[in-house]
Amino acid sequence: MTDAVPRNPPFKSGYVIIVGAPNAGKSTLLNRILGEKISIISSKPQTTRHRILGVCHRSGAQIVFYDTPGIFIPNDPLNARIVDTALGAISDADVLLAVVDAANSNPDAEALLTEKIRSQKLPIILALNKIDLIADKEVLLEIIARWSTQPALADLVPISALDGTQVDELVGAIIRALPDGPPYFPEDSLTDTTERFIASELIREKILRLTGEEIPYASAVTVEAFKLSTDEMRVSIEATIHLERDSQKGIIIGRKGAMLKRIGTEARQDIERMTGRKVFLKLFVRVQKNWRKDIKAIERFGY
Repeated sequence: MTDAVPRNPPFKSGYVIIVGAPNAGKSTLLNRILGEKISIISSKPQTTRHRILGVCHRSGAQIVFYDTPGIFIPNDPLNARIVDTALGAISDADVLLAVVDAANSNPDAEALLTEKIRSQKLPIILALNKIDLIADKEVLLEIIARWSTQPALADLVPISALDGTQVDELVGAIIRALPDGPPYFPEDSLTDTTERFIASELIREKILRLTGEEIPYASAVTVEAFKLSTDEMRVSIEATIHLERDSQKGIIIGRKGAMLKRIGTEARQDIERMTGRKVFLKLFVRVQKNWRKDIKAIERFGY
C-alpha cells in the first residue's frame, strides 16, 4: 500500500470591499497592506472620491481590494455620487471589510454602516482601527464588546493601520473568509489604476493637506497631458486644478505663486517616487462656478 500523496491546500481569491465612515483610515489601511501608496490620504474627511483597486498577494491567496469613498449623509450632487459609489461597490464583494474609527465615534455614519452590514449575506470582517489612540485599554475592551454584538460578523480585529498593529492578523482573517478560486491578476500587479490617474490624485492630496477647510472640497484635478520622453526616463505632466470661485483661485495660487509652487513641488516628488522617473509638472488653475452642483461637470471630472 503506497502512502497518500499530500495535496496542496486550495488557492483562495476574491474581491474585498472596504467600507466605513469618512476618515476611518480605509486608505491608510489599504496602503499599509499593499506596502505601496496607491490611495491618497489626509486628515480631512471625504478624501477618497473614487473606488481604488489594490491587489494583495500572499502565499496561497490573492485579495483584490476596493477602497471606497466614506459613507456619510450627502449634501450636494457630487457627494451623492460619491456615496452611491461606496454603497454600489458592496454588491461586487466576496467579503466586506468594514473599517471603524475606534478612537472617534461617528454615530450617523456608524448607524448607516450597521444598517448595510445587517442587510448583507456575505462574510463581514470588522476592523476596529486607530487603537493606538486609545490609551485606556478598558475603554478599548468596551468598544470591542459593543461591536461584537453585531450578529453578521465573521471576525473582528482591532488594528492600527498607521503603525501596522495586527494588520497581518486582519489579512489572515480576510484570507480565511475568501472562497477558493484562481488569481485574478498577475503576481506583479498592484493596481489597475493608471499612473495618470494616481498623479491627479497626488496633486489633489497636496491641495487637501496644504489649504484650508473650504478649498479641498471645491477642487478637482484633471491631467491634460502625460507624456513619456523617448528614452522613458522622464515624464512631462500638465494638470488643471478646477475651483468654484475666483476667491479660491487666489488662495490656491498664493502670494507671488507660493502656494501653487508648493503644491506642485510636493506632488512632483510623490509622482517621481511612484513612477521612478524624473517628472516635469506644470499646473494650471481654472474656475468653473459651482461645479459640484453641475452633473455634467461632475461626470467630466471623472466622478
